[in-house]
Amino acid sequence: MVLGIILLFVAILSVFAVFREMKHRNIFAILFSGASALVFGWFSVMTILNALFPDTF
Repeated sequence: MVLGIILLFVAILSVFAVFREMKHRNIFAILFSGASALVFGWFSVMTILNALFPDTF
């Protein structure tokens, strides 16, 4: 459960990085921070769901 919360925190920070880099118009950084937000967000949701419902996933 703690791992899911840490991953969720990293995903939220990545979303902030997307908006910051949109202001700077850095396309390469937008792509990488957007991809990391999606990946870390997916892993955090699946980790939390697995902790709450262990036999389902």
